[in-house]
Amino acid sequence: MERRKFLKTGSVASLAVTALSFVSCNNPAVEQKEKEAKPAATSGDVFALNEVTVSELQQKLKSGEYTARAITQLYLDRINQIDKAGPKLNSVIEINPDAIAIAEAMDVERKNGKVRGPLHGIPVLIKDNIDTGDKMQTTAGALALEGNIAKKDAFIIFKLREAGAVLLGKTNLSEWANFRSTNSCSGWSSRGGQTKSPYIIDHNPCGSSAGSGVAVAANLCVVAIGSETDGSITCPASVNNLVGIKPTVGLLSRSGIIPISATQDTAGPLARTVTDAAILLAALTGVDEADAVTKESIGKTQTDYTKFLTADGLKEKNIGIDRKIKSTNQFINKLLDEAIEQMKKLGANIIEIEYVEKINEIGKYENEILHYEFKDGVNKYLAGAGHKIKTLKDVIDFNKTNEDKAMPYFKQETLEASDKKGDLKTAGYVEALTKGRDASRKIIDAVIQQHKLDAIAGITMGPACSIDVMYGDRWGDVSLTQPAAMSGYPHISLPCGMVFRLPVGLSFFGAAYSEPQLIGMAYAYEQATKKRMAPTFIASFLA
Repeated sequence: MERRKFLKTGSVASLAVTALSFVSCNNPAVEQKEKEAKPAATSGDVFALNEVTVSELQQKLKSGEYTARAITQLYLDRINQIDKAGPKLNSVIEINPDAIAIAEAMDVERKNGKVRGPLHGIPVLIKDNIDTGDKMQTTAGALALEGNIAKKDAFIIFKLREAGAVLLGKTNLSEWANFRSTNSCSGWSSRGGQTKSPYIIDHNPCGSSAGSGVAVAANLCVVAIGSETDGSITCPASVNNLVGIKPTVGLLSRSGIIPISATQDTAGPLARTVTDAAILLAALTGVDEADAVTKESIGKTQTDYTKFLTADGLKEKNIGIDRKIKSTNQFINKLLDEAIEQMKKLGANIIEIEYVEKINEIGKYENEILHYEFKDGVNKYLAGAGHKIKTLKDVIDFNKTNEDKAMPYFKQETLEASDKKGDLKTAGYVEALTKGRDASRKIIDAVIQQHKLDAIAGITMGPACSIDVMYGDRWGDVSLTQPAAMSGYPHISLPCGMVFRLPVGLSFFGAAYSEPQLIGMAYAYEQATKKRMAPTFIASFLA
């Protein structure tokens, strides 16, 4: 089982700024390739940067139509208007007080002839479990960690600054990356409250990277960073009509990120287009001495993933589909059937495979692995943090002492179960790692080799469930997050269509470090289908 649970609003015409006249990108690697459909924004929502891409923003910066400071201010205003007011999406947990200063510094560099790359001057939002060595807190959404100021940037944030990005702020998340309770409501944290779907406000944005997903979907930023252990990038991508990339574990450093699992954790990009996700992914890669697993990526990373963007990305590719992953909902099944037919039209060979039942058989070991690794990782993180909370036991005790504020709805049985585990030399952990992570890799590798597959595909998740902080999430009967999560393999979700006015995603995943091929396939599908739709900000499913 997965770890997450094994208004019509008044007119938003008040947001109006002059509508943006879109132009083609100026990045030579993607010139004439990036012609993504620009979904019509919700009636009255004429925000100047609606559905804009990174490359389009760079063209505006290059021409002088905008400065980085102006773009940053537009996004800050947008956050105030619809995240903190209006529909109150509640996706941003904290604004970076230095955002304007960073943007101004990038403008000076540009004026002096220095452009660091495609992210120069581009505002980015970051999940609140990722350290930033600045004035912002890093809390994993937990009141227990309120006031935690990191001593230095996480490695990927160092890379982001190096690329010239503007750190706009931090996003809300499912508290402790949704590893606090089996009855949790995704997108809720004791520090940040409940993040809401921009499509239907009373629906769940999915977690744990809920804030990052909603912020990108609602055009509060152009790209954001999330993190995933099992589904925490790909599920928010799916239910928010986004592109989300969960990279191979090892492609991106995890140092400076509040952990769950040393074997499954990874950060990754959330964007509205495959192109933008590829741009952000490249900026975050690099070998980090503080994260040994990144050494496995030497010779396997790319400095530019946009070179793999091709309309022929699915031509003659062997795509495996396990048709036993079938929903009881006919509309979800119809989306999969339509996606399969589209892939065939694009030249793909669709091969029926069977692997899910085998993954399900070993799925019980995943939670065991995560419980052991969470205790080990969190204790190490807290021991090195400059905060009064120094251990997982301290977190548990704080929550008990402050139960009304820290645990008003669901409790912390997952934290408590983890704290009872032994160290990583414990026989139970070693056995779970062998029978879980290692076995899942063998299953995926075997099916790929047997059928000579380039990727495995299917529906990522069903549409979003309703928000229910009392009884927790009620996700549907379709999910494709666990196989890639347990194995540590790369996984991309992108828009596939709508069911009941809610987005549904299509997944591609494959062998370790197959990101270039997966990005090419996803781009081909995206360009042929153009399924992304801008948010509707409807108050209720019944509205």
